[in-house]
Amino acid sequence: MTFAPRLLAGKVALVTGGLSGIGAKIAAQLDMLGADVTAAGIAPSTGVDAELPASVRQLTLDVGAQPSVDAALATFSRLDIVVNCAGVIRRQSEHEIDVFEAVLNINLTGTMRVCSAARALLRESKGCIVNTASMLSFFGGGLVPAYSASKGGIAQLTKSLAIAYAADGIRVNAIAPGWIATPLTTLLQGDDERSRAIVERTPLGRWGRPDEVAQVAVFLCSPAASFMTASIVPVDGGYLAA
Repeated sequence: MTFAPRLLAGKVALVTGGLSGIGAKIAAQLDMLGADVTAAGIAPSTGVDAELPASVRQLTLDVGAQPSVDAALATFSRLDIVVNCAGVIRRQSEHEIDVFEAVLNINLTGTMRVCSAARALLRESKGCIVNTASMLSFFGGGLVPAYSASKGGIAQLTKSLAIAYAADGIRVNAIAPGWIATPLTTLLQGDDERSRAIVERTPLGRWGRPDEVAQVAVFLCSPAASFMTASIVPVDGGYLAA
């Protein structure tokens, strides 16, 4: 085990987008370290992709709708950790304005909805937030202008909320995953030419795994990161530097 057993015992955590992919791995890692974890998403997990432990509570939450966010947060009396992983990508259709707006509503405004709704509880616990940025926080993406804009916005939102929430004792950081093998990247993984280009540019020479991103997110939630806020941490196998 990378971290000390029961490192987060007594902590209460919410992971949005926590029913599959990176979010599910983060929820599972937090649970393994003793936190009381709720994984939230649009639909309950089948368990096939998410591999969530039975001890992780599952909650229906649409971050794109304020009433859903408010209802979900109202179920908590304490909250120490919020991890925002909910997100969508709509390759090749994001130049359509309605699609563009829908993607920003979920990825960027949805993150803000959850942060704002959780602030009072996090103030009480002196808790922390981990948002999910991306390599496209730093690069452009011609086929995904909405996703790229939303992830650039996540980086700036993280920095801004870190400043705004500091007086409350709340730390706000973000992970910036590179090319990770998740359901969101299935099409790219299956495109031999595109996948080869990604791997050849990545110094570590492979796709990343969701659990490798989860480890960094957990670190940002841990006491080891107590003097970190407003940080955007790449987890990319060196892709950003190449």
